[in-house]
Amino acid sequence: LETDCLDVQSRLSADESLLLLDCREADEYALVHIKGSQLLPMSELPTRVQELEEFRDAPIVVYCHLGGRSLQVAASLRERGFLQARSMAGGIDEWAKTIDPSLPRY
Repeated sequence: LETDCLDVQSRLSADESLLLLDCREADEYALVHIKGSQLLPMSELPTRVQELEEFRDAPIVVYCHLGGRSLQVAASLRERGFLQARSMAGGIDEWAKTIDPSLPRY
């Protein structure tokens, strides 16, 4: 159910087709996000999940601030049939520490 920053970065670098889904709130996304990610706040998932339909059979990597919300969202997506949904362990905080130290941390 989880993947790590290094795996996600290597998949993005290899131009693998995957949806990088940020499940934080809009103000958090505005502060800092991973380039190419799509915002879908956890609070809006129940009413907006149909927007992800084209990704039903595609790899989805969900991230949040530290990894808690994304784990819940990935589990929820799996229950809805998005069987390749995974959470990025450590969230954007770990991404900023491990992959891109230029990103602001909060």
